[in-house]
Amino acid sequence: MAHIADGLALDADLLVAAEQASRQAMSGFGARRPDLVCAFVSGGDPDQVAAAGERVAAMTGAQAMVGCSAGGVIGGRRGVEDRAAVSVWAARLPGATVRSFHLEVMRADEGMAVVGMPERTAQENVAVLLADPYSFPADGFVSRANDALTGLAIVGGMAHGPVGAGSTRLWVDGRTHDRGAVGVLVGGAGVVATPVVSQGCRPVGPAMTVTAATGNVIAELAGVRALQKVEEILAGLPPAEQALASSGLQLGIALNEYAEEHDRGDFLIRPLLGLDPDSSGLVIGDLVEVGSTVRLQVRDAEGADEDLCALLGNYRGSHPAVAGALLFSCNGRGGHLFGSSLGGADHDVTVVRRELRTDGGIAGFFAAGELGPVAGRNHLHGFTASVLAFPA
Repeated sequence: MAHIADGLALDADLLVAAEQASRQAMSGFGARRPDLVCAFVSGGDPDQVAAAGERVAAMTGAQAMVGCSAGGVIGGRRGVEDRAAVSVWAARLPGATVRSFHLEVMRADEGMAVVGMPERTAQENVAVLLADPYSFPADGFVSRANDALTGLAIVGGMAHGPVGAGSTRLWVDGRTHDRGAVGVLVGGAGVVATPVVSQGCRPVGPAMTVTAATGNVIAELAGVRALQKVEEILAGLPPAEQALASSGLQLGIALNEYAEEHDRGDFLIRPLLGLDPDSSGLVIGDLVEVGSTVRLQVRDAEGADEDLCALLGNYRGSHPAVAGALLFSCNGRGGHLFGSSLGGADHDVTVVRRELRTDGGIAGFFAAGELGPVAGRNHLHGFTASVLAFPA
């Protein structure tokens, strides 16, 4: 049976925090060493952050270890933002194969190439990926991986450096890197780690077909000028939803336009960026094809809470026992989105633990972009909670 635990420590001395968090996470392992350890460190000095991650690797002695620097960390049943802290997640996964890797970007004849990805085996069904936002093209990588590594779910997030470019710290098996991405491939007989991706939006108005579009500009929706159609929908919304739409309207793009119904989790959420000055079409934060099914979306704390609860509830309905989970939550969520009445920085980890009904380890970090699959394809998201749940 899988055993997963976590530890969290806050201390201005990150080495002290790393030792405390490691001891907490390892307290139930006895003489056994974990198959996988993940470390997440927030702090102001890149050298201290690097030393803290290396200390976690040395103390836990895991078969594989990965981690990254972050603006805030999750563990110990809470979220910690903008404070020096170390979170450690340790897992023993009987029957699993766990292989770590470090990806780098190299110049090639036709642009750039990502090197370092191990050749995947048939049983490896999920990868955890932690990336430096300044040096690694995560969006392009996961897009290509959808075709090159068919069926591989990629879950994780973009790390944070305390003083910008060059200050991100990544760890793989105790070695520190300041560029690229690190991760692990996980598989094995009976080991089915499952991603749950909550994009934190709720739909408003009807589903519509895109009838004219070029690139990321939508000119027509359901045969009507796109701007006119959106204005008609917004005019019919209650005042509260009109206010939410005015502060940041989103568009959900159905990833299977042939489905008879489109439910929660069937849409890829992308921001509506504004109007194209030439065509007055809607500019979307992604490419949109003619024939796509789309629906307007709004985001607020209550809707984000509802979406996460519903998706985890669906997962729990088919998974009777959960050993633990990794949690990658957007740095725009936490205290920025959820007020004190909904738990603030603790919201996402509290909901994950409650809905999965587990006392196992749940840890992660507040990311500058989250990775996870929607409708079977991997994407880079924003304002998302991306969960990787491990069965007991």
